[in-house]
Amino acid sequence: MDATDRALLEDALRKTLTTNARGADVDASLAELGWAEMLVQEPDATVPLVFRLLGETGVQAPVLNDVVLLAAGRPLGGTVPLPYAGGAWVRWARGDGAPAGTLDPGLPLRGAEPGDLPAAAVAAGRRALGWWLLGTGRAMATLAREHVLNREQFGRPLASFQALRHRLAETHVALEAAEAVLAARFTDTADHTGALLAKATAGRAALTAARHCQQALGGVGFTAEHALHRHVKRALVLDGLLGSTRELTREAGRVLLRETGAPRLVHL
Repeated sequence: MDATDRALLEDALRKTLTTNARGADVDASLAELGWAEMLVQEPDATVPLVFRLLGETGVQAPVLNDVVLLAAGRPLGGTVPLPYAGGAWVRWARGDGAPAGTLDPGLPLRGAEPGDLPAAAVAAGRRALGWWLLGTGRAMATLAREHVLNREQFGRPLASFQALRHRLAETHVALEAAEAVLAARFTDTADHTGALLAKATAGRAALTAARHCQQALGGVGFTAEHALHRHVKRALVLDGLLGSTRELTREAGRVLLRETGAPRLVHL
């Protein structure tokens, strides 16, 4: 896929995601665009693009199932139990709605019995979720940037206050670092560790964005009328899938202790 094809695909995907609010509609529209074929033939281009746009637009689709199923060597189109933070397991339903009381009602997650996922499937899912978290973090950063540029306090734009500039600068650095890790070409022997670190880095960046962008927006960021709270909830839920940032960081530490050194992640 060259740059022109990628740009055309991104435009088509963004239009599809922004014109469909329901997860089932997004799933059907992606299928019409050839999601399954693109995932099988060009996963390195398709997964980052689709999942980043899911984060940026704030919509959802059950396509994480397909990424995990493909890596596990199973047929696409179904669902699979996914490990969640704290030792729980969930299933991402092919449809809309979620049990009452969930943090993010927009995600149709159901409790599930523990399953058995190959390490390659877990790694593929973590990379996909990392791109989704990155897109969510960028969406929050965009909302905060627009707010501080357009609002004034004490006769000055909010963007002129150093404290807010530091918070948004830290958010930008965290998101850029996460993208660099996600885009890195890991060595074959370190691919699973690389996916672990990529998801942990993206989760930490999204949580950093949530914290700092909430501060930048102040009280309006808590209101139902503003879009920020939906991205914050989405980041919190996605961070827990396939291991939270805290759990993955600890797992990386155990890998270092077991291997008595850090594996070579990328060829420089």
